[in-house]
Amino acid sequence: MSAKSITLPACFQADLPERLAAAGHGPEAVAALLALDAEMFGWHRRVVKGELPGRLIAELGLELELSQFSALTAINRIVQGIGRDRPALATVGLLAEEMSIDPSRASRIASGLIAAGWLRRAAAQDDGRKAVLEFTDMARDVFARFREAKWAKMLSVFEGWSEDDIRDFARLFARYSEAVALVYHAEP
Repeated sequence: MSAKSITLPACFQADLPERLAAAGHGPEAVAALLALDAEMFGWHRRVVKGELPGRLIAELGLELELSQFSALTAINRIVQGIGRDRPALATVGLLAEEMSIDPSRASRIASGLIAAGWLRRAAAQDDGRKAVLEFTDMARDVFARFREAKWAKMLSVFEGWSEDDIRDFARLFARYSEAVALVYHAEP
């Protein structure tokens, strides 16, 4: 199966060649930036729409909706401190914040995950009145299986790439990601 490159409608890039040239980019860089724009659009769509994790969820035979998997992933980021100042106990409020959704929706998703056996609600050790969300063994097992399946796919993606290509891609992608975060004033 080969992925099809994205072709954007002309209106998406109508004035961009001139703007890029005016910014000092030569014809080859302009063509490369326009191609990158189209490819990033497709990549973003596959990731945000959930196509990539959705396929892994299906391949693993999990009875898990994409929104539920997104919530489990968000909880993992919270408790591991990924993209945050520090690790924290996962609460419904932090889940809503991490997923950029309404707290009532986060509560419904968490309740569904609890009912399905992916999460358990527990009292925070520092404040027994505060409820925290914790992974069950089933959720931890699924994350381990998902990680293995993801890396099997990643190895296939980079099959045939040279060590230099992999190193250059990783370095340039990190540079791009950090620059986007700075330009948009977001955390890297």
